[in-house]
Amino acid sequence: MLIFIPSSSLATMTLSKIFLLAFAFFFTCIEGRVHGKTRPKHLHIVSHISLPPALAPAPAPAPQAASPSYYTDSPSPGPSPDLFRSPAKVYNVLSFGAVGDGATDDTQAFKMAWDIACFQNESAILLAPDDYSFMIQPTVFTGPCKTSLVFQIDGTIMPPDGPESWPSKMSKRQWLVFYRINGMSMQGGGVIDGRGEKWWNLPCKPHKGRNGATLPGPCDSPVAMRFFMSSNLTVQGLKVKNSPQFHFRFDNCQNVTVQMLSIKSPPQSPNTDGIHIENTNNVQIYDSVVSNGDDCVSIGAGCHNVDIKNITCGPGHGISIGSLGVGNSRACVSNITVKDSVIKHSDNGVRIKTWQGGYGSVSKISFHNIQMETVRNPIIIDQYYCQTKTCTNQTSAVHISDILYTSIKGTYDVRSPPLHLACSDSVPCTNLKIAEVELLPARGQIVANPFCWNAYGEMQNLTIPPISCLLDGIPQYTGQNTIDQCQNNLY
Repeated sequence: MLIFIPSSSLATMTLSKIFLLAFAFFFTCIEGRVHGKTRPKHLHIVSHISLPPALAPAPAPAPQAASPSYYTDSPSPGPSPDLFRSPAKVYNVLSFGAVGDGATDDTQAFKMAWDIACFQNESAILLAPDDYSFMIQPTVFTGPCKTSLVFQIDGTIMPPDGPESWPSKMSKRQWLVFYRINGMSMQGGGVIDGRGEKWWNLPCKPHKGRNGATLPGPCDSPVAMRFFMSSNLTVQGLKVKNSPQFHFRFDNCQNVTVQMLSIKSPPQSPNTDGIHIENTNNVQIYDSVVSNGDDCVSIGAGCHNVDIKNITCGPGHGISIGSLGVGNSRACVSNITVKDSVIKHSDNGVRIKTWQGGYGSVSKISFHNIQMETVRNPIIIDQYYCQTKTCTNQTSAVHISDILYTSIKGTYDVRSPPLHLACSDSVPCTNLKIAEVELLPARGQIVANPFCWNAYGEMQNLTIPPISCLLDGIPQYTGQNTIDQCQNNLY
């Protein structure tokens, strides 16, 4: 049976199909599923969900030359995920108005893309595509998101260029902050360029005055990437360079994996720790190269269950626990493992540093299979850490106990002894165990003697050099109550 359809109905159906096709194409563009090189038209939309404090309007800075590259021996991150085949929706910041010329302020585009991606009911990818450089003002990306989120950085992201370009009403202590995020991966083959040179040259920074003194003036400098009160985080595959201060900082976080990173800044860049963790537990830091002007990895108070493996560190200040106990504060650190790593041309190797007057404990620490190449203080405990010449002697100290050093080999810079264990006068270090240590001078044939002070422990086999300065037995003060109090806080 034939059905007759009036021509007017056919016209209506055709128009409906055209409308549906047009709507679908527009929505797809907004989601950012089209990952092409063509710049989309700007969407003049302002994010209202994660706005920072009000900013005074400022003209976009003139284009700046890219920061110099210091990359050598970098890990090779795997390819970016296939965004076309990913089941997650892709939100390309170009679809939200980002320009990506390195000068235009792209902050609102990133925040709008974040807000929409964060509040989806299905997995989402926020994409900063390659071949673009995005300038972002200091910003807080706020969670929790409804589901897991990938922040895919394939291009370059950067802050304003130096203190003079920084928004006057914004904190100069941090650039990008990720707050209350649960389940996020920051990844890609792109670059995070901190543009730190103008910050390092502030008069207040070390080495700017005579004889290494600092000069008066404003001194705040931003941490590049800060994660705060977040959990189930992964950071991987990125190149990060030239942060004004710390490159990455994790505060009050849980379940963090950092891997396959290349972190680079010049050896004389002050306070540019590669990865710093504080009050953060269950951390894995793997397969990364860090070269900077401070600690490659620094572990602050309140950190437990940290595993560091296959790190190439240096030049820099080594891998440090501390500093702890500053301002007579309490510090508890336990269950830290550093293994299968290389430290080269650094001021320190594996270090534990505490201020006098603090309290708490550092316990259950293992340093294993670490190669030293021309390192000052390859093994160091410093319980007299002080950044000025005016620190006074105090009786209280963080108790250091149950530290294991095994298979630490290589060469040391002859300006310092191969082993320096300076424990507190009143709170001795206890149960230090040393085995398979072979440290030879990088120049000359004379092997320096190790230094020990109030350090109790044992050599488990012959070492080079011999470590005869360790004290035997159990000291009158064991500090077990302090350790127990720290451990009780974990449960």
